[in-house]
Amino acid sequence: MDITDFYDTFFEEADELLAEMESHLLELDVDNPDQERLNAIFRAAHSIKGGAGTFGFEALQRTTHMLENLLDYTRRGELALRRDIVDTFLEAKDMLNDQLEAYRQGGEPDPEALERICETLRRLALEEIGEEADVETAPTTTSKAPEPKAAPVASASGGRFEVALLEVEDKDRDLLIEELGQLGDIETRDGDAERYRVILSSSLSADDIEAVMCFIAEPEQLEIKALDVAPAEPAHAAQPAAAEAASATATASPEPGEAKAGGDRPPAPAEKAPAKTAKGGESTSIRVPVTKVDQIINLVGELIITQSMLNQVAEDSETLDDGALVNGLNLLQRTARDLQEAVMSVRMVPMDYVFSRFPRLVRDLAGKLGKDVELVTEGKSTELDKGLTERIIDPLTHLVRNSLDHGIETPERREAAGKPRTGKLTLSAQHQGGNILIEVIDDGAGLNREKLLAKARSNGLPVSDSMSDDEVWQLIFAPGFSTAEEVSDVSGRGVGMDVVKRNIQAMGGHVEILSQPGQGTTTRIVLPLTLAILDGMSVRVGTETFILPVSAVVESLQPAAGDLYAMAGDDTLLKVREDYLPVVAVHQAMDVAGAIDEPTRAIAVIVQGEGRRYALLVDELVGQQQVVVKNLETNYRKVPGVSAATILGDGRVALILDVADLHRLSQSKKENRIFGNRSQPLQKEVEPS
Repeated sequence: MDITDFYDTFFEEADELLAEMESHLLELDVDNPDQERLNAIFRAAHSIKGGAGTFGFEALQRTTHMLENLLDYTRRGELALRRDIVDTFLEAKDMLNDQLEAYRQGGEPDPEALERICETLRRLALEEIGEEADVETAPTTTSKAPEPKAAPVASASGGRFEVALLEVEDKDRDLLIEELGQLGDIETRDGDAERYRVILSSSLSADDIEAVMCFIAEPEQLEIKALDVAPAEPAHAAQPAAAEAASATATASPEPGEAKAGGDRPPAPAEKAPAKTAKGGESTSIRVPVTKVDQIINLVGELIITQSMLNQVAEDSETLDDGALVNGLNLLQRTARDLQEAVMSVRMVPMDYVFSRFPRLVRDLAGKLGKDVELVTEGKSTELDKGLTERIIDPLTHLVRNSLDHGIETPERREAAGKPRTGKLTLSAQHQGGNILIEVIDDGAGLNREKLLAKARSNGLPVSDSMSDDEVWQLIFAPGFSTAEEVSDVSGRGVGMDVVKRNIQAMGGHVEILSQPGQGTTTRIVLPLTLAILDGMSVRVGTETFILPVSAVVESLQPAAGDLYAMAGDDTLLKVREDYLPVVAVHQAMDVAGAIDEPTRAIAVIVQGEGRRYALLVDELVGQQQVVVKNLETNYRKVPGVSAATILGDGRVALILDVADLHRLSQSKKENRIFGNRSQPLQKEVEPS
């Protein structure tokens, strides 16, 4: 068996273990550390070390071994925790991440960085434990188990093993048995929930089996006992006494404080195993590459398009009287939609995948800024498309850093303002219709309107004192805009916030800001749940059909002449209750001929984009449908006013409109008409009161 087949599994599981380690380290109370949390951190390091030794990743094995021993001193009370010691453990965890990534890319970790972190860990042990401390070897303890007798050679060369699963739930047991089936041939399996016994024939050693299995089970849930030796080693087959001795000691985990026997030796060259004929039990989960899921989603999208075409053919023909055909098409439509939703749910991951990255960032940055900050996360189980979770991390990082630097005050200033010394930063996520609402909330000083306006004027931005608060808050997203008094490694260069807005818009979302002086700031991000499928409203303009995202549509109405107001600069406003909304004639912005050009005969669709509302003039509302989103830039090029495209049931391509960009396009064309002396007659020279 080629042991490199398990590399991907090792890397994924090691990533999860490192994330778990960091989470526990950040939540540790240094004055009264939780013993179970310390044990969990130790087990994570121990499992990674075992896997690293199995695969021959020497730098990773050496670092985790030294960290593991320090953690063992800590959990046994011989090393008292302090914040700087936790910082060192976190630094070691970061180095493990770097080493893991180097091995993932097929390279070797930086040797200088390896020696630097090893020296740091060695110096910590010397200073805190004493001269006798040596983190290169395992620490000793009075509770150490008896030294094992001569272990059977079967543990080094393969053979038959009895693997006992202790107190493992049925669903977890099936997963463990499936993994055992990947390591060799399962001969028999039986037992109960308390102790389940599997007989395994494998060319791997007991140590190698343990190292792989520790990635999906706790060490105390496994017992591995060599039954007999591999046929290739007859010279050692006549050593039953050694095998009996090892049966009591070759468990999946050493006693506290004891180094795993053979755990630090380089693995022997991998041998080919017999073909796997038994897989054990059924698994409740599988690992599938994202590319395969994307391929399925694309195929389901094509199925949806085909189903729409069939419906269109049926509507255009005389077969609508055929009840069986109509029922079949309706059933196909429902099934296709259910299939689409089921496939889409595979790509959905909880927001905890995103939020879990920020406790460390907040801790480190708050310490650098001299601030006390409590991080609260809400809605961690809220699900979002995996592709979007990857892309939202960077914008959220900018927003969190901005809140810590500009928003939350120092403890002294908070105390002087009558606030608690510790600031509060909240990350929340919740579903809102077909969107997800993500908020970054701080209880800091809030935005300063006068300061923002003054900075905008100094930057040459067109501003006025009559601007609404919402418009003033949006100024922070202008390129090069920063109110920091001095440049630091945290802020002050005027980059970041404009990128935040641009990236969020590229994901089909928008960002809003709410702020109250002295009370704090809320930055709200609204995103679609996925970029692959869209609930759209079809509208007709002339002979063309366009798609509006349903999430952007507020309402629709037919404008009355008395509600239309002509403004300077060829602009028209539509009064909707107490609001005056910019009117965008879609046929003018998109150059569509043969459309209704009289506003009172058209339909106004009230839409929202980038925190503002607009009135889009269209000829007709066709209906609502789910459409498959096709990237226009990939297949053609960037088109102003358009975010993407889709294929309709009749095979035609329909453009999906970008509301905010459509308004900018309309304004640009109006300016061209004015400067070209081709301004249109105004509806009414009336200013809104």
